[in-house]
Amino acid sequence: MKKLYLILIIIFVSLNLRPAITSVGPLLGQIQADLHISAGSASLITTLPVLCMGLFSLLAIKISQRFSVEKALFIAMLLLFVATLARFFVDSLTSLLLTALIAGIGIGIVGPLIAGFIKKHFPENNGMMSFYSVSMVVGAAVASSFTIPLFTAFNDSWQMSLSFWSLLAVIAALLLLPLIKNSPTNKNQLVKLSSLWRQAFPMILFFSFMAAIFYILTAWLSPYVQATGMSRYHSGLLLAVFTGVQIPVSFLIPLLVTRFGKQYLWLIFCGIAELLGVLFLIGGLSPWFSTIILGIGAGGLFPLALLLPMTRAQTSQEAISLSALMQFGGFIIGACGPLLFGLMIDYFGNFSLAWGMVVILIVTMLASVIKLVRASY
Repeated sequence: MKKLYLILIIIFVSLNLRPAITSVGPLLGQIQADLHISAGSASLITTLPVLCMGLFSLLAIKISQRFSVEKALFIAMLLLFVATLARFFVDSLTSLLLTALIAGIGIGIVGPLIAGFIKKHFPENNGMMSFYSVSMVVGAAVASSFTIPLFTAFNDSWQMSLSFWSLLAVIAALLLLPLIKNSPTNKNQLVKLSSLWRQAFPMILFFSFMAAIFYILTAWLSPYVQATGMSRYHSGLLLAVFTGVQIPVSFLIPLLVTRFGKQYLWLIFCGIAELLGVLFLIGGLSPWFSTIILGIGAGGLFPLALLLPMTRAQTSQEAISLSALMQFGGFIIGACGPLLFGLMIDYFGNFSLAWGMVVILIVTMLASVIKLVRASY
């Protein structure tokens, strides 16, 4: 019974990691019109949280050491609740960006803490990471899919539609309450960051390439297929396929790694899947088939990246620290991927060289796996 309860905490905390970001996309045009803002200003609403996920991930280390993993997660859920609920009262770009900032801080804290929570309560079962990764993907997909129906149900109020997702934070916080009363701090597990940078560097390198490629695919897959002649409706379905494929893959891959080991082989397999997917896409093969291959690669790489600190850490606090360092560098660098892709399209006037850059990124990511393997021995 306790195991099921802990799994529920992992699921509901993880469900909160993307709705504050993905719920905005479908309503971006409406928000622009109502607040009279430019496309560039509107893009900050989704860009800011991603940057915060990297910038504020290191806070997870200090907060978890001062309180405990459970209390730190509770604080993060409160931040997400306040940020998301506050969107009900938003009436300007400034106030909306403030909610994005607070949400980004909360998400940035949660990422490393989940790794510590799993390491603490399931020290010999890294397969629990499956619930983390799949719940995060499901949260992103559900929020992006149901935001428009909620908008319609709430009499075309995007404020109410965006604030609706605060309910997920309430459920997660309530589930954490029984644990925070008697949860000890991690002061006896203090870790010096200076001693972890060398160990974390190969992980940061891999995570940066992985995140950059993922955000490029998320941002530019739909515009690319539209440029090749696909309708807006079908390009939206294509993006849904990309996300949908990731759900079972992100659940199965950590279980397979736990069962059979050889994590680096799964990293190479998923990296090659992404490479083939991009080559098929730009080579004129069916975009639907190419997207399925891309979804397999992306769906496997993210949970595998999250597993890296778990499999190398000895304690809960070390798992938090390594995860924080990896996500700190990885998300900041990775968030620049879509921007660089867009700039290359603007400069060269087509997608060809931009996709060539993605191929180079994937090959370099695969090369970084070798560095990861060497660093493990």
